[in-house]
This record gives sequence, structure tokens and C-alpha cells, in this order.
Amino acid sequence: MRWTLKPKPEPSKIEELKASLKVDDIVATLLLQRGIDTYEVAKTFFRPSFSDLHDPFLMKDMDIAVARIEKAIEQNENILVYGDYDVDGTTSVALMSSYLKTRLDSIATYIPDRYDEGYGISYKGINFADDNDFSLIIALDCGVKAIDKVAYAKEKGVDFIICDHHRPGDKLPEAVAVLDPKRGDCNYPFKELCGCGVGFKLITALASNQGQTVEDLVEYLDLVATAIGADIVPIVEENRALAYFGLQVINTNPRPGMKAIIAEVKKDILTITDVVFIIAPRINAAGRMKHGNHAVTLLTEMDFNLAAEYAVDIDQFNTDRRETDKRITEEALLQIEENKEQKGFTTVVYREDWHKGVIGIVASRLIETYYRPTLVFTKSGDKLAASARSVKGFDVYNALEACSEYIEQFGGHKYAAGLTLLPENYEAFKSKFESVVKETIDPKLLIPEIKVDLEIELGEIDDKLMRILKQFAPFGPGNMPPTFMSQNIKDTGYGKCVGEDDKHLRLTATQSFNDKIVCIGFGLGDKIDIIKSKRPFSAAYSIDENHWKGNVSLQLKLKDIKE
Repeated sequence: MRWTLKPKPEPSKIEELKASLKVDDIVATLLLQRGIDTYEVAKTFFRPSFSDLHDPFLMKDMDIAVARIEKAIEQNENILVYGDYDVDGTTSVALMSSYLKTRLDSIATYIPDRYDEGYGISYKGINFADDNDFSLIIALDCGVKAIDKVAYAKEKGVDFIICDHHRPGDKLPEAVAVLDPKRGDCNYPFKELCGCGVGFKLITALASNQGQTVEDLVEYLDLVATAIGADIVPIVEENRALAYFGLQVINTNPRPGMKAIIAEVKKDILTITDVVFIIAPRINAAGRMKHGNHAVTLLTEMDFNLAAEYAVDIDQFNTDRRETDKRITEEALLQIEENKEQKGFTTVVYREDWHKGVIGIVASRLIETYYRPTLVFTKSGDKLAASARSVKGFDVYNALEACSEYIEQFGGHKYAAGLTLLPENYEAFKSKFESVVKETIDPKLLIPEIKVDLEIELGEIDDKLMRILKQFAPFGPGNMPPTFMSQNIKDTGYGKCVGEDDKHLRLTATQSFNDKIVCIGFGLGDKIDIIKSKRPFSAAYSIDENHWKGNVSLQLKLKDIKE
């Protein structure tokens, strides 16, 4: 791994911020590196407020969307709330349908089948709306590229309102309204909302017509925070405020479905990391292993006892998902090993019987071993479907766009995308993708990077620093947990490998006589020789708390060590 030390801010700026906030060098430096350079900006960072949220009507087409929904409510139309089968999509559908049901009875939900219909708006979904007299579809977390589908719906007299956050193509669908902050002609101040975030802005706008404010909609923020964490959008500015208040709801008064999931995992206080690794995989597992409807049913159920029953099913889907993705990852790694010629600038693997619901997870796992832009393909009907994942700093969406001559359909983000293509185009696509990545990627991006915020001494780590660092949360892209480095560290003599197959490293580090601190390095078991050599080493780490039998102590979470 390559370690990159972030530039240190100008000493005068550090001194100025220290004086205004009454903090030390470490905290002032970390804040300045995050663009927090005044007392007022720091106040917004540490004390998020509902006043940090933008007026929803700043979003292009918001007034049109609100007028169309108000008309539907007034005329008692049937509204179909349609969303993708992942966490962002299912939470969006739960949010929108729950809100609309407070104003209208004739609301139904629709999640496309991952295997039968694929991603996004489907003809089957539109036919369902037409057959059941739905005159308005509100699509969430999808639709911004569904030009043909929206035109088909229009022919049938079904209107569309699209709430999306993906990059639009050159042309927008002819929907009644297209809410997407990434539209070129949208002046909404914050571009990084997730799909559920766009949905929340829409219900905020609708509620304002009823004389309500965002504070009257707090109960929906557990869904928004979950989507923000799961969709890996930057947790800065508006997303930070939404995640902050959403976590409060999750930890104090979550909806019954969320409460039932938390009860299954038996954890008292959840962070955004827990949301990403505990709540989100369970919600996702429904669409991966069975059907996204199960997630929506759980998230909209108001009876806790029923929700608890649904949560047991969801937990089983997640167990099945873990077993499936572990098996497929092992098969994919074997395929890569057997095809040595594949070890170029990309990783592309395919097997027709791989489970479509977990290929995205498998792609992420492969990056952990072979740090390359990665595509995992499987058979889907008469086409091949793939999930793409990228390495930090490389835009896989742009790379796929450069290969579009061989692709039937694709969409996504900088670091994650999905696509379909015809089987006869697989080899040509694979070759083109390799050559596009080879020509456009900076080779250093193929080596995992640890961005180090600051070099400190172990003796500077104490409870006071930890208390302040905890207030930097919620963490995520754009505001990651601070990473520190220290040099000339020695093990006190008891360092050892721990865990299954001795994968992990545990030691007590010291730099001077009285600064001993326990360190845990997950996945660093192969670095034991550095510890055993008894020579000084450097460590990159985050500062963490270890909770054990009611006791809380500071520990270092090692990211890497070097002699």
C-alpha cells in the first residue's frame, strides 16, 4: 500500500482556528483539511441544523412535480410508487408511499424483479400500472435514462414523475417532471443527494403546501440516513445533516421495521458504519435473494410484532446471501488464477450460473485481492449482465461509456455501475474495456492508497482527543474517520497473530516509556515478521474504542505497518 500524507495547512491558519475554537493543533489541522476554517463553519459541522437544508423548490421541476401530485390527491387518482430493488430504492419507496398514504388511500408500491425485469423502469411495471388504473407513477432512484419506457407509458395515458440522482444521458425522458440534481439545467445547490434524499426533498415540498416544515417529517429520516450510508454518497453538507438527524431517529425512535432489524443484531447505539454493515445488507438481501418487496413490506409495517416476523425472514436472506457470495468469490478467484493472462489493468470474470443478486458484492471482494477496475458477469435471460466496481480515483462509468458500442444498457456512478450486453459481444467488450482502462488510468491508482491526515506521537492520544473525534461523525465519503501515522514504534514483546487462520495482528505499541496502547490490525497477520524483528516500525491507523465487559479503552485500528 502507498501512504500519502495530506498537506498540512498554513501555520497561521492553524493558530487562528485554534484560538477561535479553543482546540489543539491536531483538531485544528483536521478541521482545516476538511475545509472548516472559521468558527461559523465549524459550528455547522459540529452542530448540524435543519436550517442547513436547502429549499426543495430550488430543484428543477419541483413545482411541477408538486402540482401534479396535488392534482392526483385532489382527484383521488391511483398513484404507483416505483423504485429500484436496492437499499436506496426500497427505502425511497417506503418513504414516499408512507407519506402519501397520510394524504390519500389509493397508493400502491412496485419494485421490479431483479431477475425477470432487471434494473430500473420496466415495461412490465408500466403494464401493471395500466392494467390496474394507475394514472401516475412516481419513480425513485431510477428513471432518468428511461426515455423509451416513459414514452410507452405516455401512450397508455400513464404520467411519470422521476426522482433520480444518477447521471442523465444527453436527453431526458418526457416525464411530467424529472427531479435530479445532476441535471445540467438544475441549479439545486447540492448535487450529491441519494435517491431517497431526492424523495425526501419531494415530500418536504409537498408538506410545505400543508403548512408543515422539515421538522414535521423527522420520522422519515431513519430511511434517508440508511440510504445515504448504503449508497456511499458524500456525507458532507446537506447529506451530513440528513444523516446526523436520521441516526438520531434510528437510535431513539426508529420505525418498527428498522427496530426489528436492530433487535436481530442486538446493538444499542448504531453509527453510520453500523448502518452500512448491519442494516443495509439485510435490506439489500431481500432484492438480491428473493424480491425487494420484502424490504418495502418490512420498512412500512407499523405493527412491531409483524415487523419482527418479517425481520427474521430478511435475516435469513442475508445469511443465504453471505454463503452465496463467499462461494462465488472463491470460484471467481480460482478463475483469475487459472487465466494468468487476465492479470492486466482490469479484472473481468464470467460464469453463466453465478447468482445475479450478489455479483456486485463479488466484484468488491475481488478488488480486495486484485486491486483493479472489476466486472463480474453472469447470464441473465438471453443476455449477459454485469456489476462493475472501481478503484479509488478511477471513473468506471466513463470507461464503460467508452465501450458503449458493445453494451446494450448501462448506468451507475463513478465507482459502481451495472450493464447488460449480448453474449457475442463479450470478448470484444472485454478487450475494449482492458484497453480503455490501460490508456486512461494512472498506474499508481492500481496500488491501494492510505491517505494519512496527520503524523502524531502516541503520547498525544487521550480520552479528550477521542471525545472530539467522535463529534466528527457521521463519517463517510468526504468526511472519513481521521487516519494518523506514527513512526519509530516498537512492540512491547507480546505481538501475535489472532483470529481464524491467524489473519489478524494484535500488539501493544510504545514510542516512549509511558505511552503504551493496544493495536489491532485486521487482515495484517502477514506483517507479523515486522513485529517479531523487534526493529522500530511506522504505523498508519485510526483511533478507536474497545468495549469489553463494560470497560471502554482506547485502541489503534491499524491500516498498515512498515519497517
